[in-house]
Amino acid sequence: MAKAAKSQFVCQNCGGVTNRWSGKCAACGEWNTIVEEAADVAQPGSGLSRTTKGRVVALESLSADTVEAPRLKTGIAELDRVTGGGIVPGSATLIGGDPGIGKSTLLLQLAAALANAGHRAIYVSGEEAAAQVRLRADRLGLVSAPVALAAETNLANILATLSDGRRADMVVIDSIQTLWSDALEAAPGTVSQVRAATQSLIRFAKGSGAALLLVGHVTKDGQIAGPKVVEHMVDTVLYFEGDRGHPFRILRAVKNRFGATDEIGVFEMGSEGLREVANPSELFLGDRNETSPGTAVFAGIEGTRPILVEIQALVAPSSLGTPRRAVVGWDGNRLSMLLAVLEARAGVSFAQHDVYLNVAGGLKIADTAADLAAAAALLSSLSGIALGHNRVWFGEIALSGTVRPVSQMQARLKEAQKLGFKGAVLAAGGELDTAALKLTLERPAHVKALAETLPACD
Repeated sequence: MAKAAKSQFVCQNCGGVTNRWSGKCAACGEWNTIVEEAADVAQPGSGLSRTTKGRVVALESLSADTVEAPRLKTGIAELDRVTGGGIVPGSATLIGGDPGIGKSTLLLQLAAALANAGHRAIYVSGEEAAAQVRLRADRLGLVSAPVALAAETNLANILATLSDGRRADMVVIDSIQTLWSDALEAAPGTVSQVRAATQSLIRFAKGSGAALLLVGHVTKDGQIAGPKVVEHMVDTVLYFEGDRGHPFRILRAVKNRFGATDEIGVFEMGSEGLREVANPSELFLGDRNETSPGTAVFAGIEGTRPILVEIQALVAPSSLGTPRRAVVGWDGNRLSMLLAVLEARAGVSFAQHDVYLNVAGGLKIADTAADLAAAAALLSSLSGIALGHNRVWFGEIALSGTVRPVSQMQARLKEAQKLGFKGAVLAAGGELDTAALKLTLERPAHVKALAETLPACD
């Protein structure tokens, strides 16, 4: 009698494996994510064997000469900035983002730009038919680009197609969760299928020298779906962020083996696709109300790029026993800490008020230098006095109430001066080259001084 295939239970959120089904994953705590899958069967000769003898690998020193990785210029300046100067041939890049955010649009524009430059670009769609991709290309005005298009989900067929004919310079897979291999008894999108498809495609990319771009679905928490090992396997992980209510889109690098992380590229979604934004500060500040209380302009740094963005605060009397605290685009725990510091160190209480904080334009910031701008916006909304339109704010607020200096202060101030601002409020500490600046600088040392002088700001 044939032996029954061995099965295992795999969490589709974190990739954890158990020998029995349960409603809640013990590893990540998610409910209803465990699915029964057939255990991977090792191919003959692919696993470790006691009779296999390894070969000696040559060891090298750290002082050996190295060659800078070549770059494939995409023709899209913002994408080149995020990837560190262009896509490296033979590398694997994973792009994640919410549905409808513009991932397929960006990659189709990228494939068309490379194809028009004489490179061979292949676009494999697993979610849409070829006719649907052509309709998008027609809307974007890209139908004349010599992009090789295929609609296929079978992994073996895709690899055979990629190996046939002239070597591809770039391969787009949209998306990795739709691929399946008949060697595995699991549905497409499961951990086993996603891991196997990613391994096979990366092996092809490394061997052929083609740049591989994979589209990944995201979960409700904003993380790329599937096993976390996929993000470790690829060379670059990019997240496409933005709010559907705003035309702005942020492409952020969270992992990059060939460049800096936390670099961002800014795009604007229009009827003809994604348009690059060379000066995002002007875009984020374009329609702000300069006379309204509760708004402060924050001079931030995203990667190596200084960006000015408006932070909006609304403080309103609350009829609830526990006032509401709502944050969009910033860390909610950071807001709670800031409110506690203002009450304990500056004597300003928000205990009877609802507090709403928003970063304009759909941008998400994690820079602690936004503390001072957020505090200024909160105090302005509470007092009903506008801060004026000619100042920028940045500085970290400690639990003691001290305003601490932050990194790259000179770059932040130069960006503010370039956009026509006349003054800046920043920490008292830190060295600056004031000779090159024409800004009026205010440098409070403590948040209490900020609370006392804020009503006088104009």
